[in-house]
Amino acid sequence: MTDTITLHWVDWTIIITYIIFSLGVGIYFSKRAAKNTEEYFLSGRSLPWWLVGTSMVATTFAADTPLAITEFVRGPGIWENWFWWNLLMGSLLGVFLFSRLWRRAEVLTDNELLEIRYSGKPAAFLRIFKASYFSILYNFIVMGWVINAMASIVSVMLNMDKWTAVWLCVLIALVYAILSGFWGVVVTDLVQFVIAMFGSISLAIIAVNHVGGMESLLNQISNLMGTDAVNENTLKFIPPLPIESVTTMTFWESPFSKFLIFITIMWWSHHGTDGGGYIIQRMSSAKNERHALLATLWFNVAHYSLRVWPWIIVAVVSIVLFPIIPNEYSELGVKAGYPLVMNSLLGPGMKGILIVSFLAAFMSTIDTHLNWGASYLINDIYKRFLKPNESERHYVLVGKGFTVILMILAAFTSLKMQSISKAWEFIFSMGAGIGLVLILRWFWWRVNAWTEITALAVSIMTTITLEIIASYQTISSGNEYTLFGEAPILFGISLQIHHKLMIIVPLSIISWLIMTFMTNPEPTEKLQEFYKRVQPGGWWGPISKDFKHTMQPVSKGFLIQWIAGVLMIYGLTFGIGNLLFINYSTAILCFGCAAIGSYLVWNRSLSKLDNV
Repeated sequence: MTDTITLHWVDWTIIITYIIFSLGVGIYFSKRAAKNTEEYFLSGRSLPWWLVGTSMVATTFAADTPLAITEFVRGPGIWENWFWWNLLMGSLLGVFLFSRLWRRAEVLTDNELLEIRYSGKPAAFLRIFKASYFSILYNFIVMGWVINAMASIVSVMLNMDKWTAVWLCVLIALVYAILSGFWGVVVTDLVQFVIAMFGSISLAIIAVNHVGGMESLLNQISNLMGTDAVNENTLKFIPPLPIESVTTMTFWESPFSKFLIFITIMWWSHHGTDGGGYIIQRMSSAKNERHALLATLWFNVAHYSLRVWPWIIVAVVSIVLFPIIPNEYSELGVKAGYPLVMNSLLGPGMKGILIVSFLAAFMSTIDTHLNWGASYLINDIYKRFLKPNESERHYVLVGKGFTVILMILAAFTSLKMQSISKAWEFIFSMGAGIGLVLILRWFWWRVNAWTEITALAVSIMTTITLEIIASYQTISSGNEYTLFGEAPILFGISLQIHHKLMIIVPLSIISWLIMTFMTNPEPTEKLQEFYKRVQPGGWWGPISKDFKHTMQPVSKGFLIQWIAGVLMIYGLTFGIGNLLFINYSTAILCFGCAAIGSYLVWNRSLSKLDNV
């Protein structure tokens, strides 16, 4: 299984055909996209919900995703996916609140909102800082881990040196991203989603059949329980409470404490609670509020309920087939389990399709981050502060130049990453304290630019400080430091992501609350202008006192819609999971919750969309 790997000519034909198709779409839309920045970055705000929502799903499925899921399952267990499952509760804010608000705001980038909501030099500083931070530092880490994952797949599947694999992946993505504006991104996303889903489901079916079916798989996993490959929580969807009498210290180091922090703190505290940059970009590209809401709802159903289980199943099979990762792939870590299953089980044709599914996932994420990052650099920095009076074609051309620079620097970042899931955690830590501010700036008049500056600054500085401590401790112990490789140790505790949240979030909230009341609110005229534009509802007493609404405040009836959404999507997610793992009674209960939630979502929200 670990001999030199060669692909059949059928596989190469499938791979090359897909690459030609992607480049062809990029060429086809290149002329239309080059008209102006709104066409290049938002497709002229004319997209239907099904295309927008599918593009959101395709973008969030990158080559790194099944590999990170494999790290979770082979490490702590299936329950570790609550690291991102918890984000559904925040994503539903995007469905029922922010999808409509962003469409009403009619901004090219979410940072543009900052100078609509806030005023003066603090607003301008915040705009340029956030644009720089997300387009450069954040994008380098995200694209770095995506490139790292794709290089891992290529290096395993083609027995190729990782350096060669990285630059091969970069070259393909770069050519495609430069040719294609947002039109090309969303159209190819649709095809990429279909290919990627077909590939992952096919691999899961083949893998389960290879080990004798699901019952046989579960029996084999049970026999491995307690070994180095499998721990007692591997197949649990929720970690158990510690049974024995424990001290507070050991409880907070237990899996259940991690899960508890994920579902109580993480979902509302991170930087994407109002949608997140590239999701906001897609909300803004929809035809209207109705299409923005439907697109975001479809995205959440597909993202949380439909897509994850084939990956989890393959990760579980990888434990049976490869309890210990072969030495030649030890550099890749346990995430190599996924491509090793692909290698060992797929024949000519299917292997090519699976490689294409990863290439599709990789390209859909990379082209989005390049297009989105370039939109920040152009709209929020270059056009706003450096060259405000150039032609639209000039801005598109400069945006393509920025795309090249972003891609090259991200490739170098990827070479320093060993653990994809650790990079995920670092990203969440850096924005862990700003989530509440991003929500309140729409619904509370007292929030000002200094509120947001403080929240973001405290989160970033605290996270970087902890990483510096980790690097110092690693080097001092005589080991080689790798980016996000080791957790910092304070007071004898190895600080994992949930411990960091317990430090960062309270510190950030205290800091920005103090700063808010120490500084003046935004000018009344500015607040009135903003409220008139988006009409969100909420705590705007001094501003909305005599205001006559021309649009329905999105806060009206929101709580019931949100609870219904939670029931609907979590019910569907765990209904499918329990059904696949032969827990039929639990599956029926979960599907019942999903049915109740679906009825309420339709009755309280979707049935009224035509009136929006």
